[in-house]
Amino acid sequence: METTDEDLALSAATGDRAAFAALATRVYDRVLRLAWRLTGNRAEAEDLTQDVLMALPAKLRSFRAEARLTTWLYRVVMNAAHDRRRRAAAHGRAADGWGDWEIARQAEISETAEARDWLTTAMAQLALDLRDTLAMVLDGETHAQVAEVLGISEGTVSWRMSEVRKHLRSMKEAEA
Repeated sequence: METTDEDLALSAATGDRAAFAALATRVYDRVLRLAWRLTGNRAEAEDLTQDVLMALPAKLRSFRAEARLTTWLYRVVMNAAHDRRRRAAAHGRAADGWGDWEIARQAEISETAEARDWLTTAMAQLALDLRDTLAMVLDGETHAQVAEVLGISEGTVSWRMSEVRKHLRSMKEAEA
């Protein structure tokens, strides 16, 4: 019988390196997928995934197995993504007026955005709460699971997905 994610997490929290290695291998793709959906950029998603996995041994000490590990882990990834966004925004404000460097940075950001596929671009235009909800639904989570991770009702998840569909439809029509 295969050890559950929750059992691996509890063992890893006590310092079991083999359990942590097995857990990291098991959750890496899920964390990367969610990070990519939240950031819209492969390199940024890989950096975010590495940050989460590096911090995971310490964070596992707070895991109490009251929910599924993936529910808890998705919250860890979302918090890390939100922290990155706040740091990037603060850095952007600090960089105002840096002349050619800032112009070059903005040009690079523009080129990167043009290279993304339509859904990634559309997701970037959504409000953060809608983007977070959509990212988890696209990752195969049910509305009930998304509601648990985000701390909202299942009805709110359904409403957000309805709003996402409206926004995406509107964006698609605006392109035509």
